[in-house]
Amino acid sequence: MTVGRIRTATAAALAAAVLAAAAGCSTPTDTADGAQGDDSFVIGIGNEPDTLSPLLGYGRNGNSKIFDGLLARDADLELRPALATGLPEVSDDGLTYTYTLREGVTFSDGKPFTAADVVFTYETILDEKTNNPNRGELDALRAVTAEGDHTVVFTLKYPYAPFAERTVLPIASRAVAGTQDVNTGAYNTEPVGTGPYTLTGWSRGEKLSFRANPDYWGGAPEVAELTMAVIADDDIRATRLRSGDLDAAVLPPNLAETFSEDEDKVTVSATSADFRGVTLPTGNEVTGDRAIRRALDIAVDRDAMVDGILNGAGEPAHGPVPTGSPWFAEGTERKHDLAAAKELLDDAGWKPGPGGVRARDGLKAAFTLWYPAGDKLRQEHALAFASDAKKAGIDVTVESGTWEVIEPAMERDAVLAGGGNPADPDFDLYTLLHSELAGDGFHNMAHYANEAVDRELEKGRRSADPDARAAAYDTVQRELRKNPGYVFLTHIDHVYVMADDWTNVSTQVEPHEHGFGSGPWWNIEDWQRKQ
Repeated sequence: MTVGRIRTATAAALAAAVLAAAAGCSTPTDTADGAQGDDSFVIGIGNEPDTLSPLLGYGRNGNSKIFDGLLARDADLELRPALATGLPEVSDDGLTYTYTLREGVTFSDGKPFTAADVVFTYETILDEKTNNPNRGELDALRAVTAEGDHTVVFTLKYPYAPFAERTVLPIASRAVAGTQDVNTGAYNTEPVGTGPYTLTGWSRGEKLSFRANPDYWGGAPEVAELTMAVIADDDIRATRLRSGDLDAAVLPPNLAETFSEDEDKVTVSATSADFRGVTLPTGNEVTGDRAIRRALDIAVDRDAMVDGILNGAGEPAHGPVPTGSPWFAEGTERKHDLAAAKELLDDAGWKPGPGGVRARDGLKAAFTLWYPAGDKLRQEHALAFASDAKKAGIDVTVESGTWEVIEPAMERDAVLAGGGNPADPDFDLYTLLHSELAGDGFHNMAHYANEAVDRELEKGRRSADPDARAAAYDTVQRELRKNPGYVFLTHIDHVYVMADDWTNVSTQVEPHEHGFGSGPWWNIEDWQRKQ
């Protein structure tokens, strides 16, 4: 984590243009703004969740302000007790995890938290009638049972080494959620949890408002009012921060630099497992060709993207696993080699044609690449990728749109995708690469299918032997280098600009999903106002 004053000069012309663009946009200041009080904090985020119910996937990686899990992660991502009094007792065979629960905890409606709420939460998620897209993350779980009010026992089908990390999952209220339709009930937008904050309002597309829970078992937070202002466009988010409408915002590095003259603000940079990469759908005749895939994988100049797009705030991505991770497979780095890329295409029969665009048997080496509108980082990555591809003779047409437009096109068109989780590799690689999840929403967006990869992913998931797991994920990464289903471009540092008014501000190594749950405010309940 890096905290420091912003040093680059303000781009006045950019600021003027952004102010003009933002003039007609709604703001969150009708009920909350950055100047309303010393105990309030307003954060500009790019996206909002679809639901606030953990039964449908909200907060599954922890850091929910409304809920707690049995465990939580500290600044170093080490597991620590939350609703449990300690880490679980694990049986010698690795099949039983026993948790002792904290006593005296209540939900925000005053009802007591007990083991029955834990059983209800996990059993509901495992129910096939529940529309939780992440049910497979609990594939190892056979049963969960309560032994009295303060003991919970999880029984697994097979030893699953990172199971304890899955128990950061938020616990829902059985008394409230259990009386509703899990998929459509009010709990999705009016949640009741045990966390440090309670939801006071949600205007979709505009903001979410929270109030400190005075009865929180960990102590009432000093930040009494918290607002998440939903602002999809990076430029407009920067403008609102500059105008004082926000106290903090997640920003691309180049926009963060425009705050150099604001002495009352600091930048906070967090390393992450968050990658940006291009999906190469197997159903497309061009992107499904292995020679095209391999050529693109070495034609792109990742170092130039880190320097030019990220201003150095990140690192080249040679696969889904960051090079700094202990799980990274040494020797799988992709060296930028345009000449070798051209040779691969030549050997595969992709010959240069009019305008330098290659073709084979009348088929042009051309495809469409989508990115979500308003996301400047993805836009810049997409344009840089297209430029590098063109040098190799591959024509990439870059288009922007909403996810509602992009999702139906993902089976055949490439997408500038993001993902990544710094926890156990199973959490990220299985959903990204396993063939059984091809086309399952935003899982395996490339429709990647590789029997060797599937086999090793299963080994990694089901083995309790650390060495066997390391070997499995090493093989996965080497297979992905031979036949890439994605071209991974960069791992980005997450950059935030915020008011310099609080102490205890820190970051964790962050996942792809950030801003709402992850960010410098991951521990906002522990912040204190500077004196």
